Amino acid sequence: MTDAVLDEDVIVAVSTPPGRGGIGVVRVSGAGAREVVEGLVRLRRPMAAGRARFGFVIDSVTDEVLDEAVVTYFAAPHSYTGEDVVEVSLHGSPALLEYVVRGCCARGARLARAGEFTERAFQRGRIDLTQAEAVDDLIQSVTLEQARVAARQLGGGLARVVAPVKALLVELIAGMEAGIDFAEDDIDVMGVGAIRAAIAEIVVPLEALLRSFAYGRVVREGFSLAIVGKPNAGKSSLFNRLVERERAIVTAMPGTTRDLVTETVSMEGIPVALMDTAGLRDTALPLDEAEQMGMVKSREAMAEADIVLVVVDSAAGMTVEDESVIAGLAGRPHVVVWNKWDLMGLPTDDAFAGLRVSALTGDGIETLRKVVVSMVTAGGGASSEAMVTNVRQQQAVLGTITALERAGLAAGSGVPHEMVLLDLYEGLGELDSLTGVTTSDDVLALIFSRFCIGK
Repeated sequence: MTDAVLDEDVIVAVSTPPGRGGIGVVRVSGAGAREVVEGLVRLRRPMAAGRARFGFVIDSVTDEVLDEAVVTYFAAPHSYTGEDVVEVSLHGSPALLEYVVRGCCARGARLARAGEFTERAFQRGRIDLTQAEAVDDLIQSVTLEQARVAARQLGGGLARVVAPVKALLVELIAGMEAGIDFAEDDIDVMGVGAIRAAIAEIVVPLEALLRSFAYGRVVREGFSLAIVGKPNAGKSSLFNRLVERERAIVTAMPGTTRDLVTETVSMEGIPVALMDTAGLRDTALPLDEAEQMGMVKSREAMAEADIVLVVVDSAAGMTVEDESVIAGLAGRPHVVVWNKWDLMGLPTDDAFAGLRVSALTGDGIETLRKVVVSMVTAGGGASSEAMVTNVRQQQAVLGTITALERAGLAAGSGVPHEMVLLDLYEGLGELDSLTGVTTSDDVLALIFSRFCIGK
């Protein structure tokens, strides 16, 4: 945690999404939150911790009832922020919600900054920084798998893995410090073998966390997938099959698709930006302007996509154009997809290197999905309770491992323990930055600025 002074202001914001709805919630947090709300909402019974009270929002000018409300009071430290929190639930009229917010401000509260409720929860030790980041991830999730991963992070999964690793590192540092400070008291100086063995034990779970980033990042951010190939290879049919609805126009006439058609779909719970592109063919042949522009966009999509599906017409076989596209993708993640396999009958040889699918019947589509996801996740999956999901976390884990490896090499080279300890302390600092113990205020401001108002 940082050394920043805790803000004691009472803050207020609408916690439900903008717009009209059946219900809207105004959240107030800070010492004095009860008094702020009691001056605005007339309750039938006094507030009590952990209890919902029925009341009325009163017009301060006419003393008339504007709306019914349910007020819930959470006493510190047993609240989301660790402070006194009052939530006012009323009908979701923007005018009513604004009136309540303005009324709270008139009684001493101020408008909350983006993410300030969660920031206060972090500052008061209710959650660590990985859990705070998970709050935003959970709000932003668009697939169930994203929500599952975020929920595990919010439950402290990453912190539970880091805690014993940190304990081992602190134990190693303490042992080396004792050997230096109390050598005259017959406390043995830790040997090189013991130091390196302890470092190796610490690095093992950190390397597992680092490997989890391949899956955690792609679940959090998703990836892009471009479908390319010759005209009439069945690209749009495959696109529609993956989207699971008739999104792109499909006709028997080659070259139907002249522009990029995009759609976001879920593959194995991971969001995918799927792109259907215009057919690629020999530019030596006459092309109209629309087809030329379509091919330019197709090549741009190929260059930007995380993975490219090269669709080949099984009935027509591999052509020079197909081979040229595949050759141009050398060194980049791509899959050769033999479409229209239903027209081929039973396979007679293994000359078809790639995946065999039928966009018409759906055969091979599930295998295609699994292969694609495996490529972007490096074969990883959600088998672990904890994983690294963003670059900040990945860099902190990597920095810890790097510092520990330097310490191990230094110890083996006969460097004095005082110098080895410098690397160990650097590793400890990197590990603390992962959960937010030593994170700078600038980093915190950047993280919480991405949150929505009221959370």
